[in-house]
Amino acid sequence: MSEKTRYTDEELQEFKELILAKLEKAQRDYDLLKANVMNNDGNDTADTSPTFKVLEEGASTLGKEEAGQLAQRQMKFIQHLQAALVRIENKTYGICRATGKLIPKKRLRAVPHATLSIDVKQQNSKK
Repeated sequence: MSEKTRYTDEELQEFKELILAKLEKAQRDYDLLKANVMNNDGNDTADTSPTFKVLEEGASTLGKEEAGQLAQRQMKFIQHLQAALVRIENKTYGICRATGKLIPKKRLRAVPHATLSIDVKQQNSKK
């Protein structure tokens, strides 16, 4: 029996649906984080007494910085998911870029944008 070199079109369609669902959720999360950074909700310290205003402004700044970092990470995740969709269209999705073998479905379901098998990933982390 010969080893499979790529996933079937049906399998790729299954992964595409999974990625599109994750992409939709990721985009919603990104939009929420972006709104938090921009403070679109109008929650500021304008109506707070002067005693607590400095503390709240400090906490607000820290919250915005954290939200900004999370938004950047979320955008990177979205870009990885979009790249995975391109690999599906090119029929190269699920192929380990280091070994050329198929990445197990279980890993791809957990990390749909993966480009390395778990073995290669662990070897790289030990270096």
